[in-house]
Amino acid sequence: MKKHLLKIYYIILKLKDFKTIVCNRSVAAIIKPPLVKSTDETLSKMINDKCSVSRFGDGEFSLIYGKSLLFQPYSAELSSRLKDIIKSNQKNHIVCIPNVFKNLDWCMEKPKKYWEKYLSLNLNKIFKISDKEKAYYDSLVTRIYIDHIDKSKAEDGFKKFKKIWNKREVIIVEGQQSRLGVGNDLFDNVVSIERIICPTTNAFEKYEEILKGIKEHDKTKLVLIALGPTATVLAYDLSIEGYQAVDIGHIDIEYEWFLKKAVEKVPVKNKYIGEINGGTEVEEVKDQKYENEIITRVV
Repeated sequence: MKKHLLKIYYIILKLKDFKTIVCNRSVAAIIKPPLVKSTDETLSKMINDKCSVSRFGDGEFSLIYGKSLLFQPYSAELSSRLKDIIKSNQKNHIVCIPNVFKNLDWCMEKPKKYWEKYLSLNLNKIFKISDKEKAYYDSLVTRIYIDHIDKSKAEDGFKKFKKIWNKREVIIVEGQQSRLGVGNDLFDNVVSIERIICPTTNAFEKYEEILKGIKEHDKTKLVLIALGPTATVLAYDLSIEGYQAVDIGHIDIEYEWFLKKAVEKVPVKNKYIGEINGGTEVEEVKDQKYENEIITRVV
C-alpha cells in the first residue's frame, strides 16, 4: 500500500499539486514529503547562526543504499555514519537534503528531468532514511546558478555566501584538484586561508588523519570542506568538537560558471568536476599563493 501511495505522490508531483497525499478508504494512510527549508532560509540560517552544515545529495543517498560513487567507494562505516547523521539533532548543526519534493519549476529542463526520474525511483528509500518530524535545510544551497532558470538571483546569493567567511580565518579542506577560490575572488574578504589537501578519490579512507589534522587548529577558525560524502561526516563531527564546519560542496564551481555566464555545465581548466564529461581531466596550476596556503597534505 505504501509503495502505491508513493507512486500516487509522484504523479501528483508531476502535475504540480503538492498537497499532502491522503489516500485509502479510511483516510488513515498519510504520506508527506520531508520538510525542507528554502534556499534563502538555509543561507540566512548559515549566516545568522554561524552553524555547521552537513549536506546530503544523490551521492550520499547512494552510499546509504550500498552503492559506490565515481570518487568514493562504498564503505559500511561511511554508510552507517550517514544514516545516523541524516536523522541527527546536534546543537548548532543543520542537516541539508535536496529541496526537490514540492516544486521543480525553478529547474532547467535537464536537471528537472533528472530529479523527476530520480524521485520516481528513490522516493520510497528517501522516506525510509529521513526523519518525518525533522526540519531539514536545502542541500542545493551550494548550487545557486547553473541549474536555475532564473539566474538573476545568483549574484546576491554569492554575496550572501561571502558573509559566512567575512573577516574570518579559514581552513579549506579539499581534494587535490579542487582548488577552491583559486583564480577567482570568492574568498577575497577572508583574513587568511590555510589548506588541507586530501585525496581526490576515496577520501573517507583517510578520515581519521584528516580529522586529526583539522583538530590541530584553533576552534575560532572557520572550516570549509569540499570533499564529497566525507565532508558530510566531517562537518558533523567537527560541530560536536566546537568548530563551525561547513560542507561547502560545489559553491566554487558554481561561482566559476557564474563568472563565465555559462548556460550549461562546462569543464573548468584547473579544477576537478566529477559530474561532467571532461571534468576530471584537470591541468596543473602554477599559483604561488595557493601553494603557500597548503599546510598539510593527507594523501
